[in-house]
Amino acid sequence: MSRHLRRLLASSAVCLTAAITLSAQQMTPTPNRQAGEGEGPFDRLVIRGITVIDGTGAPPRGPVDIVVQNNRISRVVSVGFPGVAVHERSRPTKGAKEIDGTGMYLMPGFVDAHVHCGGGQARDPEYVYKLWMMHGVTTVRGVPCGSMDWDLGQRELSAKNQIVAPRMFIYHRPFTGEGWDRAKPQTPETAREWVRFGAKKGVDGNKFGAQDPEIMAALLDEAKKFNLGSTAHLDQMGVVRMNARDASRLGLGTLTHYYGLFESLLKDYSIQPYPVNQNYNDEQHRFGQVARLYDKIHPRGSDEWNALIKEWVDRRFIIDPTFTIYSASRDVMRMRNADWHEKYTIPSLWDFYQPNRNAHGAYWFYWTTEDEIQWKRFYQVWMSFVNDFKNAGGRVTTGSDSGFIYQTYGFGYILELEMLQEAGFHPLEVIRSATLYGAQALHEPKGKPIDFGIIRPGLLADMVIVDQNPLENFKVLYATGAVKVNDQNRPDRVGGITYTIKDGIVYDAKKLAAD
Repeated sequence: MSRHLRRLLASSAVCLTAAITLSAQQMTPTPNRQAGEGEGPFDRLVIRGITVIDGTGAPPRGPVDIVVQNNRISRVVSVGFPGVAVHERSRPTKGAKEIDGTGMYLMPGFVDAHVHCGGGQARDPEYVYKLWMMHGVTTVRGVPCGSMDWDLGQRELSAKNQIVAPRMFIYHRPFTGEGWDRAKPQTPETAREWVRFGAKKGVDGNKFGAQDPEIMAALLDEAKKFNLGSTAHLDQMGVVRMNARDASRLGLGTLTHYYGLFESLLKDYSIQPYPVNQNYNDEQHRFGQVARLYDKIHPRGSDEWNALIKEWVDRRFIIDPTFTIYSASRDVMRMRNADWHEKYTIPSLWDFYQPNRNAHGAYWFYWTTEDEIQWKRFYQVWMSFVNDFKNAGGRVTTGSDSGFIYQTYGFGYILELEMLQEAGFHPLEVIRSATLYGAQALHEPKGKPIDFGIIRPGLLADMVIVDQNPLENFKVLYATGAVKVNDQNRPDRVGGITYTIKDGIVYDAKKLAAD
């Protein structure tokens, strides 16, 4: 644990205005990985007798032995049948490091497709990274994580495993970045120039807002020339000119959140019928009114609903819903009192969550029962669309956007898995979204095959090991575990991830939690 984090824990911090894109000077330096922070990589790591959920959607199988050489999987060997002695002659030879996986489950490392590394609320990346890693998140897409140059430096340190951190893909907002002249007018020509600027810096993709149509067209067209990925938060100030259907037709790869989706299906209006006193700068107006779109659109199963799904499936469009980040709107008391806050939410982040007119996402100025009911109804429609899209062949990824709205890093990600199941996903479909589909979303824009995301020889050794069946109960993936009555008829806690493996380095997830 860094000295900076200890100082944060020792004193309460004031609530600060959110500043997602921080300069390198504002972020605490990430400490180097210390002795005892992960073991390996090993010339030969062997995981014995484990049950594998491979990320493709296939059913679990085991017992299986898995061989990892340095940072890649080299063999996946079935060694028998449950309840029967293993076939010793079929087992791989001993490794320099052995893990007994008997009774345990192994999955590919998770991909969080929508992250920020902190704002005014949590400036210590060590804290954020360890929260992700202890929840099995081995890859993140920063949208953005911090400032452009800082992000690129963190990506390099993580790639070399010099810090304890997930693998990073760096996406940035248009017309930002150290060295970019923000005084330049925003035109299609400067949009193309900015894409070239970011590509030269080395970003992996771009995170767009609801840019004016001519600028969005230029940004997406230029980005394709450099094999840059794209995702978009089609905010309410621009969505009237750039909804999700519009952006997908221009070549957008991923829609994050729900902005632009409902606006693509409006029935009796061409814009959202806001109250006449609506003010976007009032965060309770902003977040309170968006939920009241659920009954203003063409209904589930209508020709318009089905046509949009078909169009997006045909385009291989991806939805990254981030259900988790808005879930407090349905029941703020539940999220305010979540099990993990007392032990894992640092004071500055807790203060940032509290109702405050100057803090983004702290919009509980007077949150009413009616507000929560509207959000519950909104979620029913939103989840129905995402589930229908999945059932039609569309790909859905898992992103958390944690650090806001009572969602603490890592914990918010596991809640996203639970919420996909609530939407109608089978647990195996949830794991596929968290692994294979996340990997595809990050690799396909580059024109490259996946390098992680499923358990296969040749791919990077990114894995999650847990001593309970996650398909039975995703709550066992929380660091706080799941409540279960023991043999003495007393409530106990079970689960919590046992090991997170990234690049063949074995991290004790419970030690990360203790840090």
